[in-house]
Amino acid sequence: MGTSEDQGRVEEDSARSEASPAPTSAPVEPARKPKAYIAILQGFIGSLMMFAGSIGAGWIANGSPMVRHPLVIALRTEGWGVATSTVLLTLGAMLLVRSWLRLGQRLKDWGPGSLTSVAAAVGAWSLPMLFAVPIYSRDVYAYTGQGRLMLEGRDPYTEGISSLSNWFSLGADPTWAEAKTPYGPYFLWLARAIVGITGAQPDASVLLFRLLAGVGVLLCVIFVPRLAELHGISGGRALWIAVANPLFLISFVASAHNDALMVGLAVAGVYFAATGRHITGILLVTASIGIKPITIILLPFLGLMWAGAGATMARKFLFWAATAGISFGVLVLSGIPYHLGIGWTWAILDPTPGYTGYSPSGFLGQQVESLANMIGLPGGSIADWLRTGMKWSGMALVLVLMFRGDYSHLVRRLGLAFAAVVMLSPIIQPWYILWFIPFLAVTGIRDDWQIKSLYVAITFFVVFGAQDQLSVWSFVDLQVQVSSLAYIVALSFTVYLLVLDIHTRRLLVQGTPSQWFKLRRPLS
Repeated sequence: MGTSEDQGRVEEDSARSEASPAPTSAPVEPARKPKAYIAILQGFIGSLMMFAGSIGAGWIANGSPMVRHPLVIALRTEGWGVATSTVLLTLGAMLLVRSWLRLGQRLKDWGPGSLTSVAAAVGAWSLPMLFAVPIYSRDVYAYTGQGRLMLEGRDPYTEGISSLSNWFSLGADPTWAEAKTPYGPYFLWLARAIVGITGAQPDASVLLFRLLAGVGVLLCVIFVPRLAELHGISGGRALWIAVANPLFLISFVASAHNDALMVGLAVAGVYFAATGRHITGILLVTASIGIKPITIILLPFLGLMWAGAGATMARKFLFWAATAGISFGVLVLSGIPYHLGIGWTWAILDPTPGYTGYSPSGFLGQQVESLANMIGLPGGSIADWLRTGMKWSGMALVLVLMFRGDYSHLVRRLGLAFAAVVMLSPIIQPWYILWFIPFLAVTGIRDDWQIKSLYVAITFFVVFGAQDQLSVWSFVDLQVQVSSLAYIVALSFTVYLLVLDIHTRRLLVQGTPSQWFKLRRPLS
């Protein structure tokens, strides 16, 4: 800021220029367009590295012919091959994190063309993952087993995949052996169709399940920006937050989780309901419930949209009943084919027991249990009560958000309700947070602690998956455990992003490393 003397000089110069035009004038340079393609290219390279690393460290079914390929044998049986694959996979994932952060920085103004750039990034970063060996999870192989159960006329709601002959060759995790399927009838129809096409061949089945997940990703690419624009939010920024983030692409493309289709249908349904096409919206969300029943949480908020602004309590209950009647009626009818009934309801009424240590209730429960045991109290029981209480607190928050809040904030309330159920649940898988992030992104995530929290969560789960979900045969002789190797690589890259990278370190902390440790001069 200038002094008053400077301001007077500026005013004199301005008056002089108005009295006599300048003989020449310098051309005004157009504003530079952000070079988004640099971040997109870097992310594509990271995705290619993940593709290469997946061959030696991803999940391959025992029944796949890939395990007999010479290159695969070398990468999975030789120590150098396993180590190289692990480093490539981890470095690629972390490079993708950096590319996502840098894309957001390069498009920080979110002007015209930003949506196209983000959509291009989603396509470029997804392409190598489309052909990768499954990474970060092998649930996709359990989908093949459930498709086989359906094709043989068995009920996946009462039988586990261990009842199938040669089930272990499918590549599914042994925890699925006796587990009932937690998925809706529509996904089981799709799994049956895919297995019917592929004959349960593992690699072909993975590709088709991945293409199915790609449909969900495409629905998010289409409807996330549209839903954001309804709320006055940049569609490009919402898409960057919700879809272009590396956890979304790894979980929904590389891992081929059916959650992708569930989320895509849910976002599309909410968009149609928010634009006045309520029946279409309810049917799309019902289709989402038919993939995974957790999106049943969205139905009350769709009922409120249908009831309209200023609806009386009686009108709200009427439209809640109508919404539930349409959705549940369709789902009951959908249980008639293949005699599935309403077996999907067990996933809501009888959730998986246990907890994960990084969920809020899981972590707090562990601390409470330790403290209680130290003073002679039944720590295990107290921890169970705490986790149960937090789970029911999440449901109570859903009820509060159903009854309280502005009509114009319904999508935001819906997203917060979804977040409450997920975050207060004892079990949180890394991809669970992707269920509600789109609804928060389209209603606005501020460029302060909110976006910083998202950076931390996304990076944490990418790092966690990189060292937790690696497929290494037990007979391979290694000097260093691959999980430790992956952890060191991921942690080193994270430190680089926080401390050394002149661009990304500004996202969480201010100043330079030398300034952090610089001592203040003492007062004289």
